[in-house]
Amino acid sequence: MTQRTAGRSGAVWALVITSVAGFMAALDNLVVTTALPSIRESLGGELAELEWTVNAYTLTFAVLLMLGAALGDRFGRRRLFLAGLTVFTGASAAAALSPGISELIAFRAVQGVGAAIMMPLTLTLLTAAVPPARRGAALGIFSAVTGLAVASGPLIGGSLTEHLSWQWIFWLNVPIGLVLLPLARLRLAESHAPDPRLDIPGTLLVSGGLFGIVYGLVNANADGWTSPSVLTALITGAALVGGFIHHGFHAKNPMLPMRLFRNRAFFGINMAGLLMFLGMFGSIFLLSQYFQGVLGYSPTEAGLRMLPWTGMPMLVAPVAGALSDRFGGRPVVVAGLVLQAIGLALFATVIGPDASYASQLPGLIVGGVGMAMYFAPAASLVMSSVRPAEQGIASGASNALREVGGALGVAVLATVFSSQGGYESARSFTDGTVPAVWIGAGAVVLAALTALLIPGRRHAAAQAPETAEERVPVAA
Repeated sequence: MTQRTAGRSGAVWALVITSVAGFMAALDNLVVTTALPSIRESLGGELAELEWTVNAYTLTFAVLLMLGAALGDRFGRRRLFLAGLTVFTGASAAAALSPGISELIAFRAVQGVGAAIMMPLTLTLLTAAVPPARRGAALGIFSAVTGLAVASGPLIGGSLTEHLSWQWIFWLNVPIGLVLLPLARLRLAESHAPDPRLDIPGTLLVSGGLFGIVYGLVNANADGWTSPSVLTALITGAALVGGFIHHGFHAKNPMLPMRLFRNRAFFGINMAGLLMFLGMFGSIFLLSQYFQGVLGYSPTEAGLRMLPWTGMPMLVAPVAGALSDRFGGRPVVVAGLVLQAIGLALFATVIGPDASYASQLPGLIVGGVGMAMYFAPAASLVMSSVRPAEQGIASGASNALREVGGALGVAVLATVFSSQGGYESARSFTDGTVPAVWIGAGAVVLAALTALLIPGRRHAAAQAPETAEERVPVAA
């Protein structure tokens, strides 16, 4: 009885600690969006620099996630989780103290490094602590909390910016991190993967490749698509990503084994996640500025008006989770992506210098329902598509691909925005935003089509049974 109680207590603590840490990391993806006009006014900066305040975080987060998972598997997941949380907390304080836009971008990149070490280990620590019979429910709660971070990011960022200052969107992480550090040290059990590995060549290839592609996209309009710097960045980036894919097929212990993508479930949910985040993040980046710069809302008002979209996961996720349990994850994910695409399309049809909020509301609500239906079963689909020993790398890969999608979304949609409009006037801003949001909707349509590759419940491949070594964490 004592062991059972202790095990249950450990599972609860693991769920609380990992969910709060995941909330912080996910929150920092979007919390900055409603603060962008205030940051621009306070520190200056052109569109490309504003993009980098978002992309510096998402890019380092994305390219180092799989390395973070591998480091945790080898050196101890709790140990690396604590290290990542420490870096993330310290970089948050440094970002709040930034005297200029360049320093802010640099510390956002360091934040991303900390989050990349911390975030993939949340799922593996949680999976190790929770018995298989209750694992689905725990992952559902974790996903709902992550969805809440996405929901509250624009509102929290807007409220702190308006009532305190934009610096407080970063100061917020500091006390939370300081509370989590001792709790994680005392309450989380240490665990390792059965076959830990590091892949330095793979990390260098994917890091350089993604940086080159995003750098080229961000600077394309300012420098010109045919400029030597942009062409060099895009070509070199594409070549390095190609090298990373080749490496994943042929290396002995690659950080991302490409054989995982032969599994239709793994391929479908991860490619759908990349495309969904591309469309969603790029749109939020522009729409949060549209609410303030064109329609004249304050940061708090902008965050509140986006809640029907970003806040819907809080209401719909439990229902979507129940539907997923009954009918399987694929139909719920596909339906959610279709609704998200419809929501963006509805929004694109009404964007204008004097659009009423009532005309925007249908797109926001439909898109929000769709986003909730995607998030609810996504983590469970990823973790159930691989063997238990591969769940750490699967978690890192899934988060990495979504972050890559977010970084590409901001870069691609901002490039479209710059080519069709700009900040000169309300009309110019909407001229650039409308085609960009249509492209975001198109990306989510592609995500829905890709999600159809996920096998239905009847055709899902049987998963390998857990071994005791894979299930039980190593004592600290």
